[in-house]
Order: sequence, then C-alpha cells, then structure tokens
Amino acid sequence: MEYLWIGILGIVVLLVMLVAGVHIAVALGFVGFVGVALITGLGTSVYFLTTNAFYTVFRLEFVVIPLFVFVGLLAGTGGISRDTYYALSRWLNRVRGGLGITTVASCTAFGTVCGSSLVTASVFAKVSCPEMRRYGYDKRLSYGLVSAAGNIGMLIPPSVLMVIYGILTEESIGQLLIGGIVPGLLLFVLYSVGLVLIGVRKPDLLGGRITEKVTWRERITSLRLLWPIVLVAVIIIGGIFTGFCSATEAGAVGVVVIFMLVIVSQRSIKVVMPAISEAAWISAMIFLLFIGATMFARLLMLSGIAPALLNWVIGLGLSHVGMIIVMSMVYIALGCLLDATSMICLTVPLIYPTVQLMGIDPIWYGISVIFAILAGSITPPVGLNVYAVKGVAEPDVSLEDIFIGVMPWFLLTMVGLVLIIAFPVLSTVLPNMMVK
Repeated sequence: MEYLWIGILGIVVLLVMLVAGVHIAVALGFVGFVGVALITGLGTSVYFLTTNAFYTVFRLEFVVIPLFVFVGLLAGTGGISRDTYYALSRWLNRVRGGLGITTVASCTAFGTVCGSSLVTASVFAKVSCPEMRRYGYDKRLSYGLVSAAGNIGMLIPPSVLMVIYGILTEESIGQLLIGGIVPGLLLFVLYSVGLVLIGVRKPDLLGGRITEKVTWRERITSLRLLWPIVLVAVIIIGGIFTGFCSATEAGAVGVVVIFMLVIVSQRSIKVVMPAISEAAWISAMIFLLFIGATMFARLLMLSGIAPALLNWVIGLGLSHVGMIIVMSMVYIALGCLLDATSMICLTVPLIYPTVQLMGIDPIWYGISVIFAILAGSITPPVGLNVYAVKGVAEPDVSLEDIFIGVMPWFLLTMVGLVLIIAFPVLSTVLPNMMVK
C-alpha cells in the first residue's frame, strides 16, 4: 500500500510540473526516476535510467521516425507542396469552395510524403491561405481549415504518430500505417462536404466565384507537377502494403528519392541543410519523450498503479465500443493540455495492457484513439497545429481568429471519429488485405 501512495504522489507531482510549464519529457523522467528510487533504491533507479536511455532508442524501429520526418521536411523545402497545390487548383478552381477543397486535397496528397501534422499545417498556411484570402475567403475559415487539414497527414502514411504508437504497443507498424489510409480519406471527404455546405449556406465566407479561365491543356499539363508526390507515395504506401519492404526500408528509399529530386530541382545542396537540422531536433525531442515515458511507466508498474487501474477498468464491465469511447474522450480532453506525442507516451504504458486483456482489436483501437488525439490537437488552449499555423500566418490573423475558425472542422472531425468507432471495418479493411 505504501508503494501505491508513492505512485499516486508521483502522478500528482507530474501534473503540477506540467501546469508549471516543465517540458513533459523532463517531468516524466524526473518523476519516474525519483519514484523508482524511493521504491527500489537510488542505485537501482540510476541503473534503470541509464539502461532505458540506451535500449529505448537503440531499437531498429526508431530509425523510421527521423526518416519520415526528414521526408516531409525535404518535400516542403523542395517546393513539392507548392507544386501540388498549384496542380490541384487547376482542376478545382471553378467549383464553389474549390480553393478550400484544393487545400484539403493538397494536405491529403502531401500527407503521403510527410509524417507530421505540424509540418503539413504550417507549409500550407504559407502556400494556400494567402491565395484563398486573395479570392475573398474569410480569414478565420482559411486558417482554421489549414490547421485541421494538417491532421490528415498524420493519418495517411508515413505517420510519425502511428510509428510511435506501434513501437510503444509492439503492434505491427505497417498495419497501423496502412490502417490510417481510409480514415484519412474519410476526413478529406468530410472537410470537402463541409466546404460545399458552407458554399450553399454562407457563400460570402468563400468569396466570389473565380472567373479565371483554365484550359484543359493547362489542366493536363499541370499533372506533371504531381509525379514526385505520386512516386514517393507509391514507394512508401505501396511498398508497405505489398510487403515488399518494411516501414523503415520504405522510409529510407523515400528519403533518397526526395533528396535527389530536391537537389536536381533546386540545383543546390544548401536547401536541404535546414531540413536536416530540424529533423534532428524533432527526432531528439521524440526520443527524449520515449526515455521519460519508459521511466515513468516503470514507476507505475512498481508502485502497483498500473495493475490497480487494470483491475478497476475491467471491473467496470465496459464493452469494446464503450472502452474506445471513454478513451477517446480522455484523449480529446488531454488535447487541451498536451501535444499528440506526449499524450501517447504518457498514456499508452498505462492503458494498453487493459486493451489487450479485453481483447479489443489493436488496429481498430489504435486508429480510433489517434483520430481522437488529432481532434484534441486543434482544441484550445494548447492546440499545437493552431500555434504552428499562427507562427506563419499573416500579421492581421490572431490566435483567437484561428481557434474560432477551426471549430467547424473540429466538429466534422468528431463526426469522423464516431464513424471510425461505429464501423471498425474502416480501420481494418486494408490491414487485413496486406501481404504478410
């Protein structure tokens, strides 16, 4: 019982540190280290910390994280995002809300080479929002749409969040990545339908109809701009789906291809240097989170918190759907305080053993909670996607404007979450078809 109270005190201290603004990786590692020291002694805690720091990031699976991050950053640097937006706008320019649908479609396409929602959102905030506003789109709607549409890139492979979840749960990373394709396309459809409805009900928010004429010759010609993104998508998604290569191998080939395309198009190696440094920074942050999370998870096990929680949840008698609904609500609430990676690292070691014991389909559960996490990533006051967009937004756009503008898309994301939970086949149909 004494150890149980050490675990409870550790959780309280962790929450206090997070509220005080301590980085979550540091908070997790510190609380875990001190808690384990109180239970097993200082020497054992030091041993656990050093071995965790080595073996947690020593696993081969972790290579895929910097690879997927680097692919997305290189694609942004090489102008692939800009070319994708231009090509799609040639086809949708005359549709009411066409520029908005182009933005969502571009985020979806760019998501096939970028595993980060923050990168996708910030890139298209610079590429598409000024263009939408030039044609009379409401600024709140424009920037809110990009903040939400960036999440599609975290569902469609390559997705860093799927990789992190797969490593922590030891589930198939390939199946998780492929399982996100249909939910990602579902979100694209929901946002596009939302834009069409806005065009019918409140057309003034979408400006006037675009009068610029685009010939069929221009449309056909613009398709050549899409071949880099199609090539990388075929390599990564096709390679994983057919079993031709693992997620790590697909990421490595994707990096080489994107790297060569960028060097050829930009005719300089200097353009890739910012992408290298930023990919290293993001990857190091994720690895530090893993180390802190594993130390905190050890405290939860040694103190008896994790087994006690397991028994309590089982005692509630929740159905599989009930369990996923409860956890989805928890993740959406946590989204008001934490970023997506932190949420997964903090909660998965605590909750996933219960999910396994209940016999819930791991792919269905994983996709559902990641969908919920992404919904939480656009809610105030944290909403990192919103902050990423604000960092590159035009001077007259406030943080409040973006949070207001993102609310319709948050509601549509919730509709998507309901569908994912109600129809497990949306998450499992493609993984079940994979070559094993």
